[in-house]
Amino acid sequence: MVEIKAAIEINASVDKVWEVVSDLDKDPKYWTSITSIRNISHENNQVKREVTLAKINKCLQTITLYPKEKVHTEWTKGIIKGIKDVILTPRGSGTYLESVLDYKFTGMAGFMSGKITKDVTIEAQRAVEFIKEKAEGVDKSLSMEERKHWADMYDNKEK
Repeated sequence: MVEIKAAIEINASVDKVWEVVSDLDKDPKYWTSITSIRNISHENNQVKREVTLAKINKCLQTITLYPKEKVHTEWTKGIIKGIKDVILTPRGSGTYLESVLDYKFTGMAGFMSGKITKDVTIEAQRAVEFIKEKAEGVDKSLSMEERKHWADMYDNKEK
């Protein structure tokens, strides 16, 4: 088992951060290795679903929501076994967000666990940063500026 942690301070209330992390259907926006989600069941505060990682690896998860405290994900079948907890802690008017992953990679992934651990560590840090941006309402979309090709700047009238 490998333990991976990523954490960040967010300048938004626990309510706002909870709104982001509890919207489970948006997980692929934050956890970039998830390419698709298929919900199997939803009962009270528990969701069972199938996720596809990197377009080919299907895994089963059971997710338990603890409102405004944490999202507990148990990976039950597939190349990942273990848990992921996304924990919210109020800090003044902001929120401390921590993601703690305790994973074991199985099958072929077990043979490449060193590289996969590095990739998942990077993904976890990016995920908390993406969640921070969404909760704080930061728009990091690129704005396009009009550019001209050098040939467009040539004035053909100077002949």
